[in-house]
Amino acid sequence: MNKLKIINDPIYGFVNIPDELIYDIIQHPYFQRLRRISQMGLSYLVYPGAHHTRFHHAIGAMHLMQTAINVLKQKDIEISAEEELAALTAILLHDVGHGPFSHALEYSIVQNISHEQISLAIMQELNKEFDGQLDRAIQIFTGQYHKTFLTELISSQVDVDRLDYLRRDSFYSGVIEGQVNSERLIKMLNVKDNQLVIDEKGIYSVEKFIISRRLMYWQVYLHKTGMMLEKILEKILWRVKELLHQNKQVFLDDKLAYLFKGNLEEIDQKSLAIFTSLDDSDIWYHLKKWTSNPDFILSYLSQMIVHRRDLNKIKIQKEAFDENYLKSLKIKVLEQYPIDEKELDYLIFSGKLTHRAYTHDKQPIKLLTKNNEVIEFAKASDQHNIKALSQPVTKYYLSFPVLR
Repeated sequence: MNKLKIINDPIYGFVNIPDELIYDIIQHPYFQRLRRISQMGLSYLVYPGAHHTRFHHAIGAMHLMQTAINVLKQKDIEISAEEELAALTAILLHDVGHGPFSHALEYSIVQNISHEQISLAIMQELNKEFDGQLDRAIQIFTGQYHKTFLTELISSQVDVDRLDYLRRDSFYSGVIEGQVNSERLIKMLNVKDNQLVIDEKGIYSVEKFIISRRLMYWQVYLHKTGMMLEKILEKILWRVKELLHQNKQVFLDDKLAYLFKGNLEEIDQKSLAIFTSLDDSDIWYHLKKWTSNPDFILSYLSQMIVHRRDLNKIKIQKEAFDENYLKSLKIKVLEQYPIDEKELDYLIFSGKLTHRAYTHDKQPIKLLTKNNEVIEFAKASDQHNIKALSQPVTKYYLSFPVLR
């Protein structure tokens, strides 16, 4: 069977599957599940075109890794065929541990284990199936391989993961401000002292990348309605846990019941098999069932997402919300909705959003000058706003139901 296929990607055109191992991993049920995991969670309820999946992103990131490695080889950076295959495998599987709707489950049901830990567990399981062929990929993924620049291609402030998701999410959401010139940035990649650097002439592309990242976060990833709906989904899952704790009747299939009972405290073979059988469709199925649950909070919040109506209001501002204003809101909600004071947090919730577009004090982006010296990007940039983008920006949000 010919396993050296091509995939037609709307962002990059034809993407090559360069090796039989890569093909077999893509065909594996663990990876095919990513076709049913939304890349941007519930953002398509705000941006209707944002229906792309983790599968799309993983394939795109693998393509950019291929391109990046070819660029580095042309600059006489020594990368063996085995190392290239390992790097491609690692980036292909970097998000394989995401659960349904990505982060919503991570903050509610599966609390003590991150998606990175689950990704690693899946890679280790695949490694058994493929007779140790993923050994080097796992070393690169975990940062234990001696060529650290290969790990930086997967996880750093200018990695192929970010380069793909920013460009892809911008494309599918229609938010053109987020477009990044990934080809130009990859052409500027280099290695110095085993570290990933960018040729100095690529400085303007880096500046544009950081500004695009800031715009995408505040305009798309932290969009107030999209963020509110993600929080509502978390509230729904918390409510199910609470109702189960009270021995109330809640519809759950065997797989989701297993997770709700807290059985994913550690990743064993059974819990991994159940986790990797779940995708967005399982949560949608349960949300539709829960719309008719006798519990008002569970049914009300589930209907909000399923029917996308009677959405919570949400306000975002630079200062924390006044306590007296919050108290008056709570009184009105208690008057108009059939809940008690202990349940207010399900309908009214507040918090803060913090984002920093560039972190100069942690894994900074490094430029390689014509004199073969390495300098930190922010010090080299003549744009004052880059230094400002190194500072965290915090905004406060408040969400509450429609009031008469």
